[in-house]
Amino acid sequence: MRVSKRLGSVAAVVGLTVAGTVAATGSAAAASYTGACGSGYGVIDSKYVGDGTAFLTYNSSTGYNCVVTVSDTPGTPMILDARLRLHRTDTVWKYNEYDRGTYNYYAGPVYLYAKGSCIDWGGAAASNYTRIDYGVHCG
Repeated sequence: MRVSKRLGSVAAVVGLTVAGTVAATGSAAAASYTGACGSGYGVIDSKYVGDGTAFLTYNSSTGYNCVVTVSDTPGTPMILDARLRLHRTDTVWKYNEYDRGTYNYYAGPVYLYAKGSCIDWGGAAASNYTRIDYGVHCG
């Protein structure tokens, strides 16, 4: 009887330890802007893009926008994509309008002078589906 109580206690401790570990490592926290665009840029929009967040920033003193896509799990390699261009109706993105690759932290920054113009912007994180807003932030 004594042996079975000990085994039961050990099983309970192991069970609680595993449950605590699973709870502590649950889903990752949402990504936050890292300042990757540089000084003078402030976040004006963001969108969840799978396993990360795309951030649209603007520097009012230069008129430049910048996009970075930040991973929800920093330090873990994943496919990340950041996109930014002047608004147009085609779906073809030129090589200088996006940054896509396997990164540990973020894709981008992608810069664009867009003062007084509408833009298309977005990104992807660990997904083949890129989320884009078209013809936005005009002015």
